[in-house]
Amino acid sequence: MKNLVIIYKKWEIRMSISDKFSTFCANIRISDNNVNSIRNRYKQITKRINLDYYNSSSETDHSLYVGSYGRGTDIHVSDIDMIVQLPYDTYAKFNKYSSGGQSALLQEVKSVLQKTYSTSHIGGDGQVIAINFSDGICFEIVPAFINKDGISYTYPDTNNGGSWKVTNPRAEIKEIARANKDDCNFNLKRLCRMARAWKDKWDVPIGGLLIDTLAYNFLINWKHRDKSYTYYDWMTRDFFQFLKNQNEEQNYWLSPGANQYVLRKGKFEYKAKRCYNIALEALEYESKNKEWSANQKWREIYGTKFPS
Repeated sequence: MKNLVIIYKKWEIRMSISDKFSTFCANIRISDNNVNSIRNRYKQITKRINLDYYNSSSETDHSLYVGSYGRGTDIHVSDIDMIVQLPYDTYAKFNKYSSGGQSALLQEVKSVLQKTYSTSHIGGDGQVIAINFSDGICFEIVPAFINKDGISYTYPDTNNGGSWKVTNPRAEIKEIARANKDDCNFNLKRLCRMARAWKDKWDVPIGGLLIDTLAYNFLINWKHRDKSYTYYDWMTRDFFQFLKNQNEEQNYWLSPGANQYVLRKGKFEYKAKRCYNIALEALEYESKNKEWSANQKWREIYGTKFPS
């Protein structure tokens, strides 16, 4: 059992490991104001789709948050991913095209959204329609069709002449949420967010779903997964050890729940190794009650939102 003590030095109160990491985790959460703004825009986008495709004014039907925001592991508000579910007859219509059906579908949905967002910049990029708002938030909207299993979606990809692809974000969202609550004492989503702070600080070439997949693979087997913030210094050390020991020749992993391919974007192992060594230095300083020096090492890993 870790023995952590608050040390009093004249006018200074030394923060415990638990206090430091809980503060850090709070600092990287999306603010309530941004959450409200995202929710309102999500509802308006959903309503626009329902008006045109279902003759309904519902603000909740036929849409789903996906990506990091949908999994609850994001720390940014810059890109919000969502799926809008269209009727099957729309798929049948565009699937009949001899070529360019996927591109034509994206253009149609883009035109529908412009009825509500005529003054916002709307663009299409391969698989999504992007709405860029003036405050820097971008919604990336994927039009899709529910499959017979009632869970997965078929969506258009305009690249390489156009094709239909399948995705299963609900299974990933469900498994991340289940493991976070049932297996990991709510540590999984926090680790995913902490890893994103590291990615930003170190400019690591790694995607959000791969971060979540690797955090999941690590944490479900970590012996202290049922503990909390008091163990986050060890969790940092052990997670970077796990990352640095990944096979650099491995090109994909399987996502939690859906078992879909999650591709490597670049080499992340070397930067993980460097941060593993920095974590060892931080732990050494912590053991000697050199709090300022320890904090500088944690900030070297995670950035300025870690307490100084």
